[in-house]
Amino acid sequence: MAVPGTIVTLGGGGFSMSDDGGSAIDDLLLELTGRERPRVCFVPTASGDSVDYGRRFEAAFAGRTDASVLSLFGNSAYDYSDPGVLLEQDLIYVGGGSTANLLAIWRLHGVPEVLREAAAAGTILAGLSAGMNCWFEASSTDSFGPLAPLSDGLGFLPGSACPHYLGEPGRRELYLDWIGSGSLPEGHAADDYTAIVWRDGEIVEAVSERGDRPVAAVSRNGGAGVETELPVRVLG
Repeated sequence: MAVPGTIVTLGGGGFSMSDDGGSAIDDLLLELTGRERPRVCFVPTASGDSVDYGRRFEAAFAGRTDASVLSLFGNSAYDYSDPGVLLEQDLIYVGGGSTANLLAIWRLHGVPEVLREAAAAGTILAGLSAGMNCWFEASSTDSFGPLAPLSDGLGFLPGSACPHYLGEPGRRELYLDWIGSGSLPEGHAADDYTAIVWRDGEIVEAVSERGDRPVAAVSRNGGAGVETELPVRVLG
């Protein structure tokens, strides 16, 4: 069952794919909070709490938010954080990396339960790449080296996910094959620089920072995966 609340799934983009840290999708995320100076927490679990990733987030969101980084590893830059701090946020932003590792570590630390409570209280959940995959029931991932289907998501959103749809070789072709064969349930694909806004498990809209980047619903028909492109609103 889909989780009540707003979730934004980025196929790629945001501050982590911007040369100067600026991002129209990130601006939209802040707008969705409805706060003049929102509390935003970045969760870089999938990258092993990369210090560089955390610093790039802080630079991109400095001055307009109360920004923080949730660390489940603890390192030279960030002490271990109690996941309960996520309940104090207006926006939770999950970074990319290994989807499989993210899910395993989150479950050990009780993060999914906290995220479910935060979403129900009105906190915006968002993420790109692995941070897109995690919310769905299943996904396309390179967590184990070669691209492979993963049926181990949180299930906050229905079906499967495929980020970087055209941005990485093989993503589109394999996703279509897996849905056609039943290796993955029907789902949604988002290219780099695009995002899907969900509310209570239903799509509100698809958006893009660039006009030529697609978002698609992918269904199964006669043993094949079939794409249906969604309307995409170009931001800014």
